[in-house]
Amino acid sequence: MKKLLLTAALLLSFAAPAMAKDITVDVNGLVCDFCAQAVKKVIGKEDGVTNVDVNLETKQVVITIADDKTLDDERIKQLITDSGYDLVAINR
Repeated sequence: MKKLLLTAALLLSFAAPAMAKDITVDVNGLVCDFCAQAVKKVIGKEDGVTNVDVNLETKQVVITIADDKTLDDERIKQLITDSGYDLVAINR
């Protein structure tokens, strides 16, 4: 039974198309939960953004966008700046 479940899980993982893509952004100034919520609020309103995760320890924001959408670097920079923080790097 375990082999059957494992086989089914493996087949499903290969059969499912990628539905989203992540962009990791390094940001200066993220120090508290208020910071994280401000960034999430501004970026989360952007068309095609499905999730925003802020890691205060690493000072990174991971933006998940729908596979059929794009978010260019200039727009990301503007969103981070509009949130009140400084963009360091964009990692795709």
